[in-house]
Amino acid sequence: MVESDAIDKGLAGDQRPGEAAQALRAILQTQYLRYLIIFSWALGLLGTIGVGLAAIWLVSTLAAGTIRGAVEKRISDRVGTGWGLVFPAVATITTAVWATAPLLAWFSDAPFGRALAMTLLVCGYVLVFSQLRSSPRQALVISSPYGLAALIILGSLWGTPMFWSFLGVVPFTAAGLFVLVMMTMLREERIRAFQEHQAHLIEELETARDRANAASDAKSNFLGVISHELRTPMNGVLGAAQLLSATRLEETQREYLSIIRNSGDNLLSLLNDILDMTKIEAGKMTFDVVDVVVEDLHKRVVGPFQAQAEAKGLDFRMVFEGESPAVVRSDPLRVCQVIQNLLANAVKFTDTGAVTYTVRGERLSDKVVRFDYEVRDTGAGIATADLERLFQPFTQVDGSSTRRFGGTGLGLTISRRMANIMGGDISVTSTYGEGSTFTFSVEAEVVEWARIAPAEAIEAEVGDGRHLTVLVVEDHPVNRMILEAWMGSAGHVSATAENGQIAVDMAQSQAFDLIIMDVNMPVMDGLTATRAIRDSAGPNAETPIVVLSASARNEDHEAGLAAGADAYLNKPIDFTALARVMNQVGSGRDALRALTAEGGQVAAA
Repeated sequence: MVESDAIDKGLAGDQRPGEAAQALRAILQTQYLRYLIIFSWALGLLGTIGVGLAAIWLVSTLAAGTIRGAVEKRISDRVGTGWGLVFPAVATITTAVWATAPLLAWFSDAPFGRALAMTLLVCGYVLVFSQLRSSPRQALVISSPYGLAALIILGSLWGTPMFWSFLGVVPFTAAGLFVLVMMTMLREERIRAFQEHQAHLIEELETARDRANAASDAKSNFLGVISHELRTPMNGVLGAAQLLSATRLEETQREYLSIIRNSGDNLLSLLNDILDMTKIEAGKMTFDVVDVVVEDLHKRVVGPFQAQAEAKGLDFRMVFEGESPAVVRSDPLRVCQVIQNLLANAVKFTDTGAVTYTVRGERLSDKVVRFDYEVRDTGAGIATADLERLFQPFTQVDGSSTRRFGGTGLGLTISRRMANIMGGDISVTSTYGEGSTFTFSVEAEVVEWARIAPAEAIEAEVGDGRHLTVLVVEDHPVNRMILEAWMGSAGHVSATAENGQIAVDMAQSQAFDLIIMDVNMPVMDGLTATRAIRDSAGPNAETPIVVLSASARNEDHEAGLAAGADAYLNKPIDFTALARVMNQVGSGRDALRALTAEGGQVAAA
């Protein structure tokens, strides 16, 4: 219950800071109701005093209400702990305009006029005290025009039997207003007490939160410092153990050294987990987002665990489903850390059966892909009751699991929080006695959906390692340069001629292993030069000749072969086809013709 002294303070007019401003804002928020009441009063007056007087009262009251609303709006931001003088004065003057309504009704000749006047007086008092319920003193001042109207009416009844009847209404109305004010103040005092209590609770909760955050930060800082400080001597221990393993040791000593190294590696892994946990809790976990080739990421993930699974006699399977891009933007280190933790658990907790690593890609848009990395095992499985605490830190399914397999129970906690930071999550489904399925879902920005494979270098080397002597007959200097450079890269020796006549002259004086002959050239074309070489008794009469031409018609191919050529290549030159030709040169012209007959055109690409 609210103490009585609080009510006494309210009746005494003591204003708490801001009450006047709050009351004034409440009046402004409901001022549209003021005009509704004005019209309802005007409607009542219409039946008692006629249209003319009712219209004059309506216009006057609306004008007064508008002026009061403007003043209230102007001073609402400046009203503090008290009301001042402007608002009470303006409110009293506008109330005087309202108070003329009961006087007009009382002195009208309408039978219902006096009853309406009494009603309007009571309603006027109720309206003022309802709006200023937290300030009774202000309400008494502002409602004084209604009191003046009541005195005028009472004076008009002096000496009549109605005088004492009207006077008897005054205490009845005052008692009603008193009850209204008291109940309102009681309710508002309770609300105020509740709000103060609520503010006190919020302050205590904020203090407790700050203390908890400070304790958590202190714990994280402590664990971080300890982890860093322990890593330095651990590196020394492991480094010394590695150096010691390179020396001559007896079998027993080497076994003891192996125990030291394995224990050290396990402790270092524990320190890394604690350090990651403290970074996540402190919000200092960093992510390095770079372009990642998805295929390389899979190789990096599954490599160690495929060997571990095979060593335990488990079947390790990889499945790729859906649409997967070639390159995405992600943090390969953190993604691998999450997936490798799931794979490590699957291999560790599975004694027989298989571990299946499934990657599902789903195109969400041209720039976004969703990956579901699913790890399924055929281990012991997890009971439904244990799934709820599976991702809690330093928690494993049961004590026997901890003793049998070891571990801190941090791996899944760290993995899930990392997944959440990357905008993904880890879900799990499990059947006890049959196995578990963990799914790491995350979205990534797509860089390339399909990576263009780099063109494979076409080698000019001959299979038996021989270096050929080649005559290149080509009128275009760029083509001659390209052919010379390509053959020179494999150690072949090339000579060049810019037309058929020069080629015929060179063929009469020097033997070549292969002649590459362009068709369309000045002075002498390639087909004429080919016939001249074949008809001569020179050293190149039986040298394999390959004809080059920009024409892809079968008639041109047949014309070249009829002129004595052994193969026909289209321009632009297909170096793969030319390499096949060069590998058959050592077998003679018949081998080249057989290759041509088998492939249609050697140059067909």
